Amino acid sequence: MNDSLLGKVSLVTGCSRGIGAAIAERLAADGADVAISYVKSHTAAQRVVAAVKAKGARGEAFQSDAANAQAVSALVPQVVERFGRLDILVNNAAIFFSSMLEDSSDEEFERMVNINVRAVFFASRAAARVMGPGSRIINIGATSVNHVPSPGISLIVMTKSAVAGLTRAWARELASRQITVNCIHPGPTETDD
Repeated sequence: MNDSLLGKVSLVTGCSRGIGAAIAERLAADGADVAISYVKSHTAAQRVVAAVKAKGARGEAFQSDAANAQAVSALVPQVVERFGRLDILVNNAAIFFSSMLEDSSDEEFERMVNINVRAVFFASRAAARVMGPGSRIINIGATSVNHVPSPGISLIVMTKSAVAGLTRAWARELASRQITVNCIHPGPTETDD
């Protein structure tokens, strides 16, 4: 463990596996305490918490459905209550459905907007209310924002483009408070189902 983030508290959403789990472990390795959110698998979330603790950091999992605006809005206050502060928010929770425009359902559209965009907005708004100078908001986007590699991915392109736009706007808004906002655009990543 190095101490570059020692004393910092982080929250990573959608963190029971894949990119989120890797981010949580890296934050812990750099000294940050790590809160994670998950929606389904308590067992998988506890594995991530155990990995965080194994690196010498405090860790805790919070069940929170990113599709539920009230649950997302309540998540940051829960983390602050438990850890005393919040310095780093990683908006990682996201879903992906592939379907051609004419075959897309209203339910797919609403669910992707709710999880991929609304949850990012609500979590970031709650975080901005409690963060101090030097804090960070990191949004996980997708390379498909700039390069659409195949048909049938319009909904992920739309939602991740919205996140990229929000990131640019919030970076400008929060700069005067010395809060940095960035978006990372990973390419296709193999994770378990």
